[in-house]
Amino acid sequence: MSLVSFGQGHMAPLRAKITTLTIHEKKLRHEPITCLTAYDYATSRLVDEAGVDMVLVGDSLAQVVLGYDNTLPVTMEEMLHHTRAVRRAVRSSLVIADMPFGSYHVDTTEGVRNAVRFVKDAGAEAVKLEGGVQRVDLIKRVLDAEIPVMGHIGLTPQSVHKMGGYKVQGKDLGGIERLVKDAIALDRAGVFALVLEGVPREVAAMITQEIAAPTIGIGAGPECDGQVLVFHDIVNLTFAPAAKFVRRYADAASLISNAVHQFVSDVESGSYPSDEESYHLPKETRAEFEAILRRKQLKAYSR
Repeated sequence: MSLVSFGQGHMAPLRAKITTLTIHEKKLRHEPITCLTAYDYATSRLVDEAGVDMVLVGDSLAQVVLGYDNTLPVTMEEMLHHTRAVRRAVRSSLVIADMPFGSYHVDTTEGVRNAVRFVKDAGAEAVKLEGGVQRVDLIKRVLDAEIPVMGHIGLTPQSVHKMGGYKVQGKDLGGIERLVKDAIALDRAGVFALVLEGVPREVAAMITQEIAAPTIGIGAGPECDGQVLVFHDIVNLTFAPAAKFVRRYADAASLISNAVHQFVSDVESGSYPSDEESYHLPKETRAEFEAILRRKQLKAYSR
């Protein structure tokens, strides 16, 4: 394994570049696929170095970074801005950009144009869009533009108003039939992977067996070919109750809060910065500087 430098004093192992072909081959070999969201340089770099297969610049940016109530308000420009930051950090993981609400819903040509912007202007290697059968024509057009597409069905957050909230999908036979129909349509259209969100485990398992594209679950059970979670969820940097499927792996909120409280306390007590944490004049300059100070003091006394 070779090494790549990420700035001064740090050499990180360089993995082989993950591509959409890699993701497909992992399904064929029954190797679990990992995916996490990321939205900035620092976290993307850490996620990439940790060995995650895919980094998704999710439209969850709206909530966990920008403070919106849901994903709907986030704009193309905001998504492009954060995708660029992620692209600068990632060396091995496959970088996927979420197409935000309104960027592909009105006009197919506009949708293709926006997908191209993610690749050409921001460096994404694939795009993700939500929806089932109704997205087939758009997916084919985006693929014609040489851009890989990740599909997303089940609980699709951009449809929150239509669904009447964030509700598990496919709980009755009619819902299951729609999900299977959507999954098969997207698979045949050519998606390289398919996110299944908020879907009963049994339904996700059936879809995973039914289609060639790898399935990436989020709240869809362990039978999916891979799993994705929101980075801020797994490190407790969200300010809302966690969904049932979220597993917390660290408590970054407490770590950050404690560090900031200690900083405030140290500044207020005068213990920060210490002499060791301060810069000093070189000896030759210090003697001259102290002489100047003494002369100023003498002038002050003589007034």
